Amino acid sequence: MIRLQSLQMAPEDQLRQLGWDWMLGKDTLPYLTGEVVQVREKEAEAYATAAAQLYEMLVEAGQYVIDRNLFSQLGIPDNLVKMIRLTWEDDRNLHLYGRFDLGGGLNGEQVKLIEFNADTATCIPETAVVQWAQLLANGLSEKLQFNTLFEALTKNFRRLRELNRDLEPTLLISGIQDFPEDDANLAVLGEAAREAGFDVSYRYINDVDFSPDEGIFIEQENGGFLQFNFWFKLVPWEYIALDEPKLADVLTQITENRKAVIINPAYTLLFQSKAILKVLWELYPYHPLLLETIDEPFAHKKSVEKVLFGREGANVRILDPSGEVISQEDGDYAGNPKIYQEYTALHRDASNNHYQAGVFFAWEPCGLGYRRGGPIIGNTSQFVGHIVD
Repeated sequence: MIRLQSLQMAPEDQLRQLGWDWMLGKDTLPYLTGEVVQVREKEAEAYATAAAQLYEMLVEAGQYVIDRNLFSQLGIPDNLVKMIRLTWEDDRNLHLYGRFDLGGGLNGEQVKLIEFNADTATCIPETAVVQWAQLLANGLSEKLQFNTLFEALTKNFRRLRELNRDLEPTLLISGIQDFPEDDANLAVLGEAAREAGFDVSYRYINDVDFSPDEGIFIEQENGGFLQFNFWFKLVPWEYIALDEPKLADVLTQITENRKAVIINPAYTLLFQSKAILKVLWELYPYHPLLLETIDEPFAHKKSVEKVLFGREGANVRILDPSGEVISQEDGDYAGNPKIYQEYTALHRDASNNHYQAGVFFAWEPCGLGYRRGGPIIGNTSQFVGHIVD
């Protein structure tokens, strides 16, 4: 049974005092509960150790895929392969951040990798700021959390500047319009970039212009154009490849011509594909952090069916040992290739809510939070903070 601690005071006042009151909209705070998960110090350390080790394993798996040209097995479109190779081989293309979704970790249970959101992970404001403000609102020390996410993002933006000293630190941040949750995530990233010395602007992707020879730029109100040397996009790489193939080609040329650095880099798609879980299992069979993952249904084992590039639990199905569906989520990815992962039970509370740990990685493990929902954690799940006791 998961251990919860009730907190009476919501963090609104603290967020306003900190100047983060823009985070008080209807698309952020309702997902924060009045409880936090109690985590022992050794459990927080185990989450961090697991995330660090898993990232090293993923880098090895990524190199394995590249060396053997296994992109198609990961469902990666052909028009991104060159871009992946370019960014993988050039250390100036820094992976800014990602989020591990993990099972286990509490009450003596082994941490298990469920998946890694390497490209466009969200829950940044809830993890970095809101749960921290929740402790302050209740008179608790901010040291009682495994949470240095904002500081880690700022340090990584500084690393990005150092790696690309030949480029002026002008950063354009883009998302897809009409997704308020994404806007909040982008705003936190922008604050971290400003602290790291970037000149930051925002523009939805439909209002951004791209040129192989001139780079990435936007039109200004006075009719002129403003060019940017760095571009962060909260738009999945596979969406660009499949829905905007011309843009994928232009972005490859922009990268090749050194006209802009794109964040997160294209090689993060190697980690984003659920098929990397199968590669990990093949490289590290029976590793304690891994769940067996294969490309066909298990014959006699409870399992989870996942599409390679599904998001927020969409088109996930839990299957019993005979292959019958126990639980499922609908979505737009039903026709996509699938993998099958050994089932691991999520922690639950007295009301039978399920909890999935999320550990952010930005150069190093840097932040813990939980999402609470049904057996399949989807886009309606709540965010639950934590306290290290």
